[in-house]
Amino acid sequence: MPPIKSILFDCDNTLVLSEDIAFEGCAHLSNEILEKHGIATRYDGPTLMHEFVGLNFRGLMQRLQAKHGFTMAADEADAYVDRELGAICTNLSEKCQPCEGVDAVLEKLQQEGKYGMAIVSSSAMPRVQASIKKVAQDRYFPDGTVFSAASSLTPPSSKPDPAVYLFACTKLGVDPGACVAIEDSRSGATAAKNAGIPLMGYVGPYMSEGGKEKQEQMAKMLIEECGAITIMYHWSEFWDKLKEVETAA
Repeated sequence: MPPIKSILFDCDNTLVLSEDIAFEGCAHLSNEILEKHGIATRYDGPTLMHEFVGLNFRGLMQRLQAKHGFTMAADEADAYVDRELGAICTNLSEKCQPCEGVDAVLEKLQQEGKYGMAIVSSSAMPRVQASIKKVAQDRYFPDGTVFSAASSLTPPSSKPDPAVYLFACTKLGVDPGACVAIEDSRSGATAAKNAGIPLMGYVGPYMSEGGKEKQEQMAKMLIEECGAITIMYHWSEFWDKLKEVETAA
């Protein structure tokens, strides 16, 4: 493995605690879509998050269509993406909080300057920016270091498609093998894996969702299915876990 030059952070529930906030709004719109298309199933925020975490709203709608056997016209899907984005950005601007311990890590990384830092997210750029501005993390990620599968790519995509990671590496001028991706979900971790980027799994937020058992389930999945080199339970472990990645064969 070449020396690590850049740290690529997922955003939602990795840098910021945004998924609960976002999926509350997503559930309302998802149920509206299902009702409109004659589907009886309804979701609440936690159920929707459990099933579709890691996807942006366009990717979520695609999964809903595949699962429930209906089809949305392109203009209908576009309209719902716009509605979801506006509502979620407003909520995140008011309620978003950082993941516990991450700010100290970002501050030290910036001060030392040894590694490049970038955000690589499935979420639309306005949502990412609303989140990191609310928690004052935007000072660590200047223009050209935030990438969105929904906004940076043409056509838009979503993890687990590795396209946004490959795009970010090209723009940053780094080899995927010389980066480490930090991901909390199957879709995000799969994207990093398929882009050839060494993976550090992060399961901190799952403690509040389902306790230690849920954390261990996610850790097992990230290692066995997605090839994570190591698992971080809290951001205070970051420096030791980074050493594990750097020394991995």
